[in-house]
Amino acid sequence: MKVVLKHDVPGVGKANEIKNVADGYARNYLIPHGLAVVATQGQLKAAKTEAETQAAQNARRQERAQALLAQLSNSPVHFTVKAGEKGRLYGSITSADVAEAIARIIGAKFDKRWILMDRPIREVGTHTVDLKLQGGIRGQVQVIVTAEV
Repeated sequence: MKVVLKHDVPGVGKANEIKNVADGYARNYLIPHGLAVVATQGQLKAAKTEAETQAAQNARRQERAQALLAQLSNSPVHFTVKAGEKGRLYGSITSADVAEAIARIIGAKFDKRWILMDRPIREVGTHTVDLKLQGGIRGQVQVIVTAEV
C-alpha cells in the first residue's frame, strides 16, 4: 500500500515521504496511530508542497549560518578575567559564557548548544572553539583570554 508519512517512522522513512509498505502494517499500525495516510492525489500534492517548503527553510537556515560563521571568523571573542601568576584562571569560561559573548558581537541570540567544548577554558591564551550551527554548518571561532591587571 502506498502511504504518505506524517511523522518520522524509524526503519520506514521521514515525514512527508511517500512509501510502499505492507497493507497490514499500514492499516493496523501506521494509519491508526496517525503516522501515515493513504497516498491519494491530494495527499501526494500536499506532501510535495510541504517538502518544497522544508527545503526552502533549510536553505535559508544554511545561508544564515554561513553568514554568521563569516562574521565570527573576522572577530575573535575576547575575555579579560582574573588569573594566577602561571596563567591559570580563578574560574573558568564555559560554553554559556562564549555564547553570551558571541551574542553581544552579532547582536542576536546565540544558543550555547551550538558550541562544542569538551571542557571549560581554564588557561590564559588563544583557544579555538568548534561550532555546529543550524543546517549542519560547522566552523570555529577564536577565543582570546587575557589576565586582568
